[in-house]
Amino acid sequence: MSEEPKFTIEEVDSVAAPPRARVEDAESPAEKLERKRDYLEGFLAEQPQGAAAGEPGGDLYEAVIAALKDIFDPEIPVNIYDLGLIYGVDVADDGGVAVTMTLTTPHCPVAESMPGEVELRVSAVPGVRDCEVSLVWDPPWDPAKMSDEARLELGML
Repeated sequence: MSEEPKFTIEEVDSVAAPPRARVEDAESPAEKLERKRDYLEGFLAEQPQGAAAGEPGGDLYEAVIAALKDIFDPEIPVNIYDLGLIYGVDVADDGGVAVTMTLTTPHCPVAESMPGEVELRVSAVPGVRDCEVSLVWDPPWDPAKMSDEARLELGML
């Protein structure tokens, strides 16, 4: 039983050289930068499609997060959101907001005033009906909860 060859061998004397890249065919640095800029601007401006106002990516939710990022810990020059003190933000359809947060330590000097400030700042966001702040100690805060931006700001990266 003879088998047919699975491939054939063709002998050639020469092969045409592939076309060489030319410098004038290359994109100029300005064109390349403009292409990257267009891509990044579009990427950064993109919002999640179909996100309700109170869901992550929604207008009201993002406005509440922005308000939280304006509140700074008095002892650490980082906002409380990037510091990892905010454990949860729930925005209801009727504009009610519930914020679950902690502090760096139960003995924090702003333990009495910080939840009130969070409530005032979030309540001032247009579209928020009211804000309820729950201060929790479990799980306890630790530096691992900080964002990379906060770590960089504090020289921990």
